[in-house]
Amino acid sequence: MNLKAPISILSIFFLLASCVSNKELTYFGESEDDTKLIKQSIKLNEKPYRVQVGDLLSINIKSTDEKLAAMFNPVSNKNNPSLNQSDQSLYYSGFTVSKHGNIEIPILGKMNVLAFTLEEIEADIEKKLLKEYFNKKEDLFIVVKLAGLRFTVTGEVKNTGIYTLFQDRVNVIEALASAGDITDVGNRKDVLIIRQYPQGQKIHHINLTSIDALNSPYYYVKPNDMVYVKPLKQKSLGTGTNLVQTITAVVTVVSLVASVVVLSRNL
Repeated sequence: MNLKAPISILSIFFLLASCVSNKELTYFGESEDDTKLIKQSIKLNEKPYRVQVGDLLSINIKSTDEKLAAMFNPVSNKNNPSLNQSDQSLYYSGFTVSKHGNIEIPILGKMNVLAFTLEEIEADIEKKLLKEYFNKKEDLFIVVKLAGLRFTVTGEVKNTGIYTLFQDRVNVIEALASAGDITDVGNRKDVLIIRQYPQGQKIHHINLTSIDALNSPYYYVKPNDMVYVKPLKQKSLGTGTNLVQTITAVVTVVSLVASVVVLSRNL
C-alpha cells in the first residue's frame, strides 16, 4: 500500500484547518476603498453613563469660600487638598451608591442618584448648594466622576483579571491591552461584552476585526462590564497558531499515522 497519497492529503488538510489567518489576528481590518468612507463615518457612539447601585463616585466641591466648601467634602479631601481624583484612596473617601440608589453628602444629607448621569448629579448638587449655602453660581465649582472604571477581562487573553483604570472613558481595546491583549487563538470576530443593567445582565457582541467596531455602542467599556474572548477552533484542535507550529503539529501527526500503519502491516 502506497502511503504517500493519503499522508499528503492529510497534511494539506491539517495545514488548511490549523493555521490562524492574518485577518483573524488583525484589528479593524479595512480595504483601500473604505479608507475615505471610514474617515467620514467614524463618530463617537457613546451614550452618557447612568449611575448604578454599587458605583463609587468622587465628588469634589470647590468655591471662593474655601472654608464653606470644605464642609461638604469628605474628611480625607479636607486634610489633603492636593489629593487628585485618580488616587486609589478614593475607595475609602468616595461615595458608594447604596442598594436604594442613594449617596450621603456631608451637610446636604442623602441624595438619590440612581440612573442619573454624572452631569445631572452635578446640577442637582449645585442647585441644593445655591438654594441654602452659596449666593452666586460663579463662586461654585462641582466635579462628579466615577472613582475609577472597574471591569473584568477573561477568556483567551494573556492575563485574565479585574482591572481599574482611572480615566473618564475606556474602550474595549484599552481594556484588552490591560489584560495583555488577546492571544493568537482568541476570537477577535466575536468578543462578548457582558453588561449590567437595572433589569439584569445582557450579552452583547462586537467584531474587532471590522472597522465598524469603532461605531459600535459597545466599543466603550462601562463600569462593571465583563469582556470575554472566546477561543478559536484551532485551540480545540490543539494545533499551532502560526505556520511553524502548524507544520510541527502536522509532522507529528503524520509520523504517528505512518508508524501505526507500518506496525499494523508487520503484524
